[in-house]
Amino acid sequence: MKLRMIFLAIVLLMLPSLAEAQCAMCRAVLESSDNQSMAQGINDGIIYLMIFPYLAIGGIGFFIYRSYKKNKSSQ
Repeated sequence: MKLRMIFLAIVLLMLPSLAEAQCAMCRAVLESSDNQSMAQGINDGIIYLMIFPYLAIGGIGFFIYRSYKKNKSSQ
């Protein structure tokens, strides 16, 4: 079980570097320009914006797990 959790954590940490996402308007603007550093900046910004909802959901899940475990051990 612990090995599975470590593997899952490693895979999840590697996903942001593999993801290259853009909205349709950003893609159209960036494809028309020759500035590749701007495109990389847009991609990085999208990745950073995606991190916070996952952190919030993970934090809520952690607190639910911790309270569940505390309630189960006190019974």
